[in-house]
Amino acid sequence: MKIEIINIGDELLIGQVVNTNASWMAEQLNLSGFRVYQYSVISDSREHILQGLAEAEKRAEVILISGGIGPTRDDITKHTLCEYFNTRMVFNQEAYQDLEGLFARRGYKVTELNRQQAELPENCTGIPNKLGTARGMWFEKERPEGGKTIFVSMPGVPFEMKTMMTDFIIPKLKQIFRTPFIHHKTVLTQGVGESFLAAIIEPWEDRLPANIKLAYLPQPGIVRLRLSGEGFDEQILHQQVEAAVEKLQGLIGEYIFGFDNDSLEMIIGRLLSEKNATLATAESCTGGAIAQMLTSVTGSSAYFKGSVVAYANDIKKNILGVGSDSLEKYGAVSKEVVTEMVIALKAKFNVDYAIATSGIAGPDGGSAEKPVGTTWIAIATPDEVVATQYLFGDSRDRNIRRTALQALNLLRKKIIL
Repeated sequence: MKIEIINIGDELLIGQVVNTNASWMAEQLNLSGFRVYQYSVISDSREHILQGLAEAEKRAEVILISGGIGPTRDDITKHTLCEYFNTRMVFNQEAYQDLEGLFARRGYKVTELNRQQAELPENCTGIPNKLGTARGMWFEKERPEGGKTIFVSMPGVPFEMKTMMTDFIIPKLKQIFRTPFIHHKTVLTQGVGESFLAAIIEPWEDRLPANIKLAYLPQPGIVRLRLSGEGFDEQILHQQVEAAVEKLQGLIGEYIFGFDNDSLEMIIGRLLSEKNATLATAESCTGGAIAQMLTSVTGSSAYFKGSVVAYANDIKKNILGVGSDSLEKYGAVSKEVVTEMVIALKAKFNVDYAIATSGIAGPDGGSAEKPVGTTWIAIATPDEVVATQYLFGDSRDRNIRRTALQALNLLRKKIIL
């Protein structure tokens, strides 16, 4: 069974409003065992709406439409649906009573313009709107080959649409269609590229059960591997996915830092809290990005003591005590300097763990010996100090992000040793 989503609105096409409806609808449908095969955005145009409906009907058994059913002149979806289904608009007394109740609760009387919201296509089933004036509309159309195509029109206002979806539309679809359970498990990796990762796990991927699919979801510094399983026995499905993840851990365990909604900053916070340990950062090329990530976690003040953004060399010298000789001989982006930074920081802040970064974020400042992307990261623990060099890329934003993630993951590995 295929579901297609159509979002209507010129404001979506010109970028004035971000289309969050489609992603939310798709997520909720997926959690209920339905798969969305396509969604599109079309303009507030009669011709475009008619064309979009006709094309969707060829592809899908259920078509969910949001937008264009308000009381103003640019809301033409309802009248266009009348044309598409060869019907007429009729006054719906129940819808009008709901309108009167809504306006009364707000201290108003129903205007003539809003009274038109009680008019619905004759051959649709109205869907109550608890939060607004526009009722949803449920249509069923016979298919030439047998069966029916379901069309559902909803308001484009997100909170109105969401209530209709959860209270009426999804439950009714589940009564009509038998859907499988869908279970997602996301494996989070850091420190390995997508293509290299794919090469390592190719034999494992080839042996996945037919009902489990793998998707690669890369972003700067992180590759997420999402396993999506489908089946009618929920317990067996969960067992299958977990067994696949266990085998994957045996192959790439060194790169896995978490699962599903985990983040490195959350994991670091949990690990430090368990050890009753503290942390500080000294950041040059990352400019405070690591500190920002750490402090985005509620309760981080219990373990994160502070940061020095030592961007200029005089801050490295005067605040962190980096030697002038080291800066002159090795340069700011060097093992020697980043090591001195992290040692001085750990002592100055009296913490158990410390991170220091120094690099050439770009796009300028590189040389033949130290090209853009050259980065040193130092980690100080209660027992040792280690410094590692990386060569990232030539994008400034990606270099900062990758450095921050790499630093946190290095710290994570040191804490769990």
